[in-house]
Amino acid sequence: MNANEIKETLAREYPIRIELHAHSKPVSPCSEVEPKELIDTYKAHNYDALVLTNHYIKNLFRGLTKEEAVEYYLNDFKKAYEYGESVGLKVYLGVEYRFAENTNDYLIYGADKELVTMLFDCFDMGVERFRKEIPLPDSLFIQAHPLRANCELCNTDLLDGIETFNLHPGHNAQVGRAVRIANRANLKVTTIGSDFHHKNVDHEAVSALRTKFLPKDSFELVNILKGGDYLFEIGENALVIP
Repeated sequence: MNANEIKETLAREYPIRIELHAHSKPVSPCSEVEPKELIDTYKAHNYDALVLTNHYIKNLFRGLTKEEAVEYYLNDFKKAYEYGESVGLKVYLGVEYRFAENTNDYLIYGADKELVTMLFDCFDMGVERFRKEIPLPDSLFIQAHPLRANCELCNTDLLDGIETFNLHPGHNAQVGRAVRIANRANLKVTTIGSDFHHKNVDHEAVSALRTKFLPKDSFELVNILKGGDYLFEIGENALVIP
């Protein structure tokens, strides 16, 4: 079997394409894409699902009560989920969370309203205290783009994994070093994401998680990631075994 045949076989065995890192406005004010447009974009690129990982940062919710902040945060997801169901694209809830201590971002997979509500009270805890005191048995706590210029690598003992392949075109994620760090730290979970925010820069759908079946919800997606039975796709063609 030659390389092309191997790739064709893997593509057949892992047919499901999932975006793990995407943002929408207005919840992520850095995004240029509203929920419906986000779904239409990924549907047009033949994706099966995406995880909406909007920013969850303390200063974005000034003046709001916890209940108001949670409802505001979940509003984009509800719109994306409902529209996705109508057009045949699954939408899972994720969170890109930032503690007040620095500008590191952490992707949390396996999320629901209860988790989003709990996280509202944790901004000032810092990552070390949070990981010691807050159990997340059904979720994954992943450092996003850990080698980006404005970030610092977290103690890997506090992480379930890292986003080794962050393909945002405006930042250098140092993919090779991120992969090496994950290997040396023996992290069992690594992820890939387009980190989609912007229109008209050929930025959408540039990466995918490839799986054997479509997860029924974000918690089943977590089980797939924990199990390690997945591939990465880059640029709609290249397959990577993480």
